Amino acid sequence: MTAMTELIAIDSNVLIAFVDGRDKWHSQARVLLAELDTQDREVVFFDCVLNESISVMARRSEERKTTKEFPGLLKRLEQVVPEDTIAWVSEEIRTLYHDILELVKETNGRLNFHDALIALVCREMGIPTVVSFDKDFDEIEWLTRMPKPEA
Repeated sequence: MTAMTELIAIDSNVLIAFVDGRDKWHSQARVLLAELDTQDREVVFFDCVLNESISVMARRSEERKTTKEFPGLLKRLEQVVPEDTIAWVSEEIRTLYHDILELVKETNGRLNFHDALIALVCREMGIPTVVSFDKDFDEIEWLTRMPKPEA
């Protein structure tokens, strides 16, 4: 009998950094995702992460006045996360709405709506780890954040 592959969720800040070579976390995101390729883990990309990633990359392209580069970023994103690999969880918002708001309140807003959704869906799906540069996930008792927090 073989052990089940562990699922691991990717946050938008890691996905954006991986796709956008201008992102300050680009090198670290590349190392993290390459490391995951060598482990017996299945990477999960939630639709809300894609939603946020696309919106942030579009806004940054506008702010940087590099909108002509945006289609290339979007194409790269689609290569990294093909549509048929997306975990569609936004429909869970209706069911989890109250819990999402409670988690946002418990963290005094440090965990935003999307991040609270990610944390709760991870709990529901039995996903123990989220790859994120967002230290606010460290407050969630049922999640371990990668990379490990600095001591």
